[in-house]
Amino acid sequence: MAGEYDSSEFIDPDLTAHKSPYAAASASNQFRAPTRDDVDRKVVDAQQKLAELKRAQEELERERSGLEELRRRQTEFQTGRTEIIQQLTRGVGLLEEAEFTARRDAEIMVKTLGDFQNALAKVQAVRDETWTKENFQIELTRALTAIENARMEWNSARLKLPVLAGENRPVAAAEKNSSAAAAAPSLAELSFGQLCKIGLALTWPLLLVALLALGVFIAILARH
Repeated sequence: MAGEYDSSEFIDPDLTAHKSPYAAASASNQFRAPTRDDVDRKVVDAQQKLAELKRAQEELERERSGLEELRRRQTEFQTGRTEIIQQLTRGVGLLEEAEFTARRDAEIMVKTLGDFQNALAKVQAVRDETWTKENFQIELTRALTAIENARMEWNSARLKLPVLAGENRPVAAAEKNSSAAAAAPSLAELSFGQLCKIGLALTWPLLLVALLALGVFIAILARH
């Protein structure tokens, strides 16, 4: 028959005596106040963590700046491309229209020049000094026909080519008038004698009329 259980039979007294000091020390370390070395270590650890966070923040700032610059360049590219496409498209249309107009005007000028040369040759070919009594009527009719055809060529060409209509003449006249106005002296620059001459030139017709009226009045009084 087994004996009663005794818990002391399974406990090694040496092992218990060997572990007890460390266990007590560990328990005491959990409740003891931090030393200066502990605080210094924690301060160093905190500074290292702050330095790492600062480096990470600086890296993020550089990355953000790079992304913002990339976004700005992309926006500039898209805006610039849209703008230049619109400008070039409009420029191409305007130049094509101008080129077509210039080519058409050039063709008209070439044809008109040939017609003018032919008409001029026909008019200059008329020799009225060689006409005789027999062919006078016929040659005169031919000459008038050549002149009329040349006049029709001239009038038709003036409608097609503005350079023949004398559109530059108003500009030249305006420039001439402005030049004359600039060359003419102002009244402030004239002397007293010159002003008197100008006043006399403007008022002498009135004086003459007044003198004539006075003479007529005196003649009427003399009759009575």
